[in-house]
Amino acid sequence: QVQLAESGGGLVQAGGSLRLSCAASGRTFSTYTMGWFRQAAGKEREFVAAISWSGNTYYAGSVKGRFTISRVNAKNTVYLQMNSLKPEDTAVYYCAADSSGAAQAMGVKSHYDYWGQGTQVTVSS
Repeated sequence: QVQLAESGGGLVQAGGSLRLSCAASGRTFSTYTMGWFRQAAGKEREFVAAISWSGNTYYAGSVKGRFTISRVNAKNTVYLQMNSLKPEDTAVYYCAADSSGAAQAMGVKSHYDYWGQGTQVTVSS
C-alpha cells in the first residue's frame, strides 16, 4: 500500500509561484511513475505533469514552460514547481503514483493506482 500526502497549496496572485510537494510512503518509490493532476470546480480531473522512475518528464500543453516536475528518491518526494500562475490554474491538485513504473502514456489517469487527498491552489486575478 502506498500513501501520498500533498502540501504547499495556497492562495497566490496571478503571475506568482508555488511549489507543491508530495511525500510518499513505501520502499519502492524510486520505481514508480509519479504524476500530478488537477480538478477545477465542476470539471473533470485532468493531467498536469508526470515523471518516470528514470526522470523522463511529460507535461500538459497548458502548463508546459511554466510548471516543472521533479523528484528526490532519497526523500520519497515529488515536487511541482508552478511559475507564472494564471487564474485558470485554480484547482485541487492531486499527486498520483503508478506502481507499475510504466513510462508510456504517463498522462493517462487510469494508469495511476494510488492518489493523494489533494491540495487547493487558488490564483487570484
